[in-house]
Parts: sequence; C-alpha cells; structure tokens
Amino acid sequence: MISKISKLILGLVFVSSVVSAQSLEDARKAIDAEQYQKAKSMLKNLTVTQATKDENFFYLGWVYVLQDYTDSAKTAFNKGIAVNPKSALNYAGLGVAAFVDKDKATATTNFNQAVTLAGKNTTAYAYVGRGYLMAPVNDRVAPADAEAAIAILNKAKALNAKDVDVLLALGEAYRTQSKNTEALSNYQAALSINPKLASAKVATGVIWKFANNFESSETEFKAALAIDPNYGPAYREWAETDVRWALSDPKMASVKIKEAVDQYRKYLSLTDMSEESQLRYADFLVYAGDWKTLQTVATDLSKTSKNLKVYRYLAYAAYENKDYPTALSAMNTWITKAEPKRVIARDYLYYGRAQIASQQDSLGIASLQQAYQLDTTQADVYSEMAKSFYAQKKYEKAGDAYHMYLTKSRKGTLNDYFRQGFSYYFAYDPSKPNPDTTLLTKADSAFSYVEQKASKPIGDVTLYRARIAEYKDKDRNNIKGLAKPFYEKYITIMTAAPLPDERSKKNMGEAYAYLGAYYEFKEKDEAKATENYTKAKEVDPTNKQALGYFSKKGGAKGK
Repeated sequence: MISKISKLILGLVFVSSVVSAQSLEDARKAIDAEQYQKAKSMLKNLTVTQATKDENFFYLGWVYVLQDYTDSAKTAFNKGIAVNPKSALNYAGLGVAAFVDKDKATATTNFNQAVTLAGKNTTAYAYVGRGYLMAPVNDRVAPADAEAAIAILNKAKALNAKDVDVLLALGEAYRTQSKNTEALSNYQAALSINPKLASAKVATGVIWKFANNFESSETEFKAALAIDPNYGPAYREWAETDVRWALSDPKMASVKIKEAVDQYRKYLSLTDMSEESQLRYADFLVYAGDWKTLQTVATDLSKTSKNLKVYRYLAYAAYENKDYPTALSAMNTWITKAEPKRVIARDYLYYGRAQIASQQDSLGIASLQQAYQLDTTQADVYSEMAKSFYAQKKYEKAGDAYHMYLTKSRKGTLNDYFRQGFSYYFAYDPSKPNPDTTLLTKADSAFSYVEQKASKPIGDVTLYRARIAEYKDKDRNNIKGLAKPFYEKYITIMTAAPLPDERSKKNMGEAYAYLGAYYEFKEKDEAKATENYTKAKEVDPTNKQALGYFSKKGGAKGK
C-alpha cells in the first residue's frame, strides 16, 4: 500500500518558483489539490502548445510519479531533457522515478546531476529531497533516506531560506522521523512567508495526529479549510485522523469511523473522481479496516480498471471477509501479472493466509516465508506458519516456527510459549529406536518459562512438565521419581477448587496413579501406594493403572 504519510507534502503548492504561464500555475494548483486527472490533462496540452518548455514535461512526469506510474513518468522526464539537456528538474524527476523503483544507484546519479545543473535554483533541490521520501517500507521512510533528504534540503535552505517548497519538504522529512519540533519549525517558517498555505496547515495537523492530539489536528484542518474551503487534502487527512482517533479511543470508535467516511466522501467530491481517486479511496478503506466497503469498491473497479493494483485491494478485502476463493484468485492475478518490484511483503502475507485458508498449506507457508524474506520486520508470519504446521501434525516444524516467532517478534505471549512447548512435546516419538530427547528439553524449557512468568500456577503447564519427566520413568519397575514433584504440584493446583470437567478428572487420575507406582516400586510403601491408587480410581474409575493394581491385589483393596 502506497504510504499516505510520505506523500502528504509531495504534491504541495509550489510557490517559490516562477512559472511561465498561468495554465502551468493552474496545473500545479490541481496537483496540490490532488486533482491529478485535471492536472494531467492540462499538462498534456501544455507539452503540445508549449513544447519547448521543459517544466511542462517535468510536472507531467511528477503527476505520474504521484500516481505510481513510474514508466510513464520516466518517458515524460526524458522528453523534458530532450527539450533542454540541462533541465535540472527533469534529472531530479528521473532520480525520483528510479528511487521509487528501488534503483538507488541510478537515482543517486540523476540526483547528483540535478544538483549540479541547478546551481542556486533550489526548486530541483526540493524535488531531490522529496524523492528520498518516496519509497517507504511499511509506511515508514528509512532513517538513512530521511537523513539524505534532510541533508540536501538544508543545503537548499542555506541557498534560499525563503523557498517555501524547500521548507515544506524539509518539514516532511523531519516528520517522517518523528522529529516534530524541527518539522513544525519549517512549517511555521513557510507560513510566515505565505500565511495562505493550506498545505502547511494540513501538514501541521498531521503532526498532531501522530501525537494523538486529535483536537489540535482538527483545529489545523479547519484552519486549512478556512483558507480554501475546497482544499480536498484537508478532508482526506481529517478522515485518516478520525480513523486513528477511533482506534485509540474505543468509546469514540463508531462516531469517528462514521465521521471519517463522511470526510473522505467530501474529499472525493473535491477531486476529479478519477480512477486514481478511487484507488486512493481504496487505500483509505484499507487504513480504516472497512473491508466490506473495500471489496465492493475493488470489485467494481476490477470491471473497468486496467490498474492491476485493484486486485491487491480485492484480495485483502476478500480474505478479511472470509471470501477465500476470491482472495486467492485476486492475489494470484496480482502477484503473477504485476511487476515484481511492485509486489510487497504484505501481498505475500495475504497470499499465504488465503492459501492456508484454502487448505493449500505448503504453498501458504512458502508465501509467508517469502513475506518475511522481503521484510524481516514481519516476524508475525512465524506464528501463522506454526499454526499451519501444527494443524498438519508437523509438530517439530511448528515448535521451530514458534521459536522463531518468539525470538524475532515482540508480540509473543505466554500462550505462544505454551504452544511451543506443546508442539515440541508432541514431536517427541518414544516409539522410535532412538527418539530425539532434545525435543523434550525444548518443550520443558518452554513450559518452565510459562511457569516462571505466569501470575498464578497453571495446571496444564505443570501437567506437561510431569509428563516430560515421566518419559524417563517409563519402566515402572525401576521408577526414578523424576515426575513426582510435578505431579504433586499438579494435584495441589487442581484440588484448590472442584475439578471442572472429565478431562481434568482423568488427568488427576493420571497424577495419583503415577504416585501410586512411585510408592509401589520405588519406596516399597504399600500403604502409600494403595492410598494413591485408590484416589486415582475414585477420581477416574477408568484409570487402567489403578484398575490393574487392584486387580493384581484381588480387588479387595479397591473396594
């Protein structure tokens, strides 16, 4: 999903450079208002009527970049360079397109050329800086890229401290790294030069949004709309702020989600209602988690749109709506037909989930692994892989997957440690000639961790630690008593309240029967043995060990 965060400022008003024709100014205003189809139409006309002006080609290419059509953007930038081989703007554009395509070497070459040709004209610097913010991973700009943007933009600021374009881009670069004081300083500097900058007010509102100061965000958005009542991006950011507000405050959730949808509809009404606007609406619906509406929107778009990204949205929504056949079909279309550089980790994550939900577990696990390879922050995939392996009774692989999840993710819970122990326990096969006892060690380690960290004793944890220890005591005639303290602890835990179900009664019978065998064979204490076997039979009349003991004794002691 294209990051809204990194693109907030990228289409902002460009007041610092002098334009050669009012129509170009109109086109740039349309870009600022995110009316990309309108802007594109104007600029295509300008590249014909004013074919010698390289700026026209640059802004046309810039619109294509913002719409994620980098091939078309490169074509426009190259035409601009053909018109003017010393066009700093178009070299900056080529660098941005390469950067979005993850070709950083080409991006750097073109950025350097743009700066060399720009001299003291800071407009190209501004776009180079913006370029470094255009390829976020998981909606976050990499620190190194942000620092590169900040460095080039500060050079531009030193050349011209009154270039509003530079100030706005510098504010965004700082904001992507949560350096909000520096970001606000640059936004305020831009507003001091031009108090009518609705875009700067919106950008300030975004800072407050991510600080969860939602009331201040709304104040800034209202201020932007007071400057320009038809400024669509203010409504878009207001909508996204309402969604964040809803997620942060459950009491406000229903009200704010409704408000968010209303605000976004206002935004759409102020754009050109183009296919691209609908795709941005789809982005918003992903952000809002409105999967039902998203599936409807994506399904409608898939009937007319040639943009393959529609299938990404359709796959996400269909999966969340449990429409797995549609999700699988849509994601297969997206992954097999889209350019590989367009496929992100989240796509493989949903692909894997849809495959697993469709009983294609092996394929699903491979897709989840691919998601992790593309983005190692997606450690949660190991939890999903573990569940799939466990369902297939591939217990050792399930245990290993839980281990990876707990090692790499910060979201692991005590339940995950318990599942890890459970997986390794069932992976141990005592019927094999040389069973792998390290599996028992791993299982016991996981259960021991739960036992240490839990706020109160957990019967099942202690029970499985007892069973692990008992595997070493299978020869009852030579019993060592390794499981004795665990079974005794289990009995103490479970007798604190009435046994809740038949399963617990059978487990309690198991514990008493083990103690009976311990006293019978290890301690040779017939009274203690009889006492524990009796309790085993009382709690679970079907316990085979207790029944065998009393059968051996003639039944008298069992009466």
